[in-house]
Amino acid sequence: MIEKFDLVTKETLLELEKTQRDFWNISRQTAEFLHNTILNEGFVSGIEVGTSNGYSGIWLGKAFKHNGGKMSTIEFYEKRYSIAQANFNKCGVFDVITIRPGEAIKVLEYLPQDLKFDFAFVDANKRESVDYFRLIHPHLKAGGIYTCDNVLSHKEKVTTYIDAINAHPDYIHTVLDLPAGLSYARKIR
Repeated sequence: MIEKFDLVTKETLLELEKTQRDFWNISRQTAEFLHNTILNEGFVSGIEVGTSNGYSGIWLGKAFKHNGGKMSTIEFYEKRYSIAQANFNKCGVFDVITIRPGEAIKVLEYLPQDLKFDFAFVDANKRESVDYFRLIHPHLKAGGIYTCDNVLSHKEKVTTYIDAINAHPDYIHTVLDLPAGLSYARKIR
């Protein structure tokens, strides 16, 4: 999959994979899965909670760019925000990604009511996963996909989120056996 990217993007992603533990990046397998989901579904609008150094954002951004879409990403730490910004520029996706700096819950609380997304990816403070879900839910279009990483590796921290999404009548939810565990839900109405 990585082979289809330009040389600079390939090299950047390979370098970022070396820092996976330091920056809490998702696995390449999960990144490829999310990338393909966006491409195959034809999604054109997305949000990511937890930018880190931009590894997942590059994968998502490449898919949204291919589909003629855009995405927003939220990052609390200024140092990571700057690193991600540089990586997005280097990989040619900065034009389709809006970085929203700040505490994720506060940023999500102030999203314009009419702002809608096809796709959401959450990879941030695990204890706040249920709050992210509740705040993103009104912005996710019917037919859209909501994903959250680390639901197996951090199972005890995401229990309230898993319970909330499983009980929500607007979602069909499953946990995929990707590295760290990926919560994958389609909003049906």
